Amino acid sequence: MAASTWRGHLTFGLVSLPVRLHTAARGETISFNQLHKDDHSRVKQVLYCAAEDKPISRDQIVKGYEYEKGKYVVVEDEEIKKVAPKTAKVMELLEFVKSTDVDPVYLDSSYYMAPDEGGEKPYALLFEALKKTGYYGVAKVAMHNREHIVILRPAGRGLMIHTMFYADEVRKTEEFHADTSAVKEKELLLAQSLVESLAAEFEPEKYHDTYRDNLRQMIEARIEGREVVETPEATMAPVIDIMEALKKSLEMRKPPTKAAEAAPAAEAAPVKKRAGGRRSAAG
Repeated sequence: MAASTWRGHLTFGLVSLPVRLHTAARGETISFNQLHKDDHSRVKQVLYCAAEDKPISRDQIVKGYEYEKGKYVVVEDEEIKKVAPKTAKVMELLEFVKSTDVDPVYLDSSYYMAPDEGGEKPYALLFEALKKTGYYGVAKVAMHNREHIVILRPAGRGLMIHTMFYADEVRKTEEFHADTSAVKEKELLLAQSLVESLAAEFEPEKYHDTYRDNLRQMIEARIEGREVVETPEATMAPVIDIMEALKKSLEMRKPPTKAAEAAPAAEAAPVKKRAGGRRSAAG
C-alpha cells in the first residue's frame, strides 16, 4: 500500500487503537506548459510591483491580509507557524451520529483508515459496531498544519475517513430547493417507472473521463501529424409536455415484444411452394 499520510492513535472513551491513513482518491488531469509562441521555449511568470513599475524577486514577497479596502496587515511566516496546530499523533473521536444525518456536501478528501500493528481486533470491533448500528463517527485530528473535523464511516471492507467542510464553508442558497406542490401523482408514477427502467448496479469502473481521453487522442494525433477529429456537439431534445416526455422515454426503454421480433423474421423468410401445385377442378 502507498505511504501513510498520517499515523497515530484513534481514541474514544478508554479505547485507543493504532491506525494509519492512506489517500483514497485523487483527481487526474492533463496539464500543459506555457510556451513562447514564436520559438516554443518555456516562459516564466515574473513577479511585478505595480507601485514601483519594476519586477521583483521572490525573496521580496511577504504575506498581507486586506482588512480594509487597500489596507493590509503584514503577517510573517513565523507568526503563522506559532498559531498553526502541530501534527498530532492522536485522533479524538468526539461523538457518533446517524449516517442518514450526514449530508455528503460536507465531505471533502477521502482516506482509507487501516489498523496499525496491534490494533487489528479493536479496529474490526469498531467497524462491525458502526455497520450494525448505522452510525458514523465524528473525530478531530491535526495534520498538515491544520485542524480537521473528520467523518469516520464503515466502507466495504474497512473504515474510511473523510475530512469535513465546516458549516461556514458550505454555501447556503435559498434557490436550492424543490417545490413538490405542483407534482401530480400520474407524473410521479411515470417518473418512478423511468428511474426503475434505468436502474443498474453501481460500477465506477465503467465510467470514464471522455474529455481527458479526447485530449490524449488529440495530443497523439498532433505528435503523429494526423488530423484532429472534432468532438460532435450534443443535441438538445426539444422541450415538450412532461407527461409526453416521460411516456416516450419509457417507450424507448421497453424491450421489443416477441410478436414484434417475430414479424420481421416472418417477412424475411421465403414462401415454400406446395409439391405438385394445385389440382384443377377437372383433374
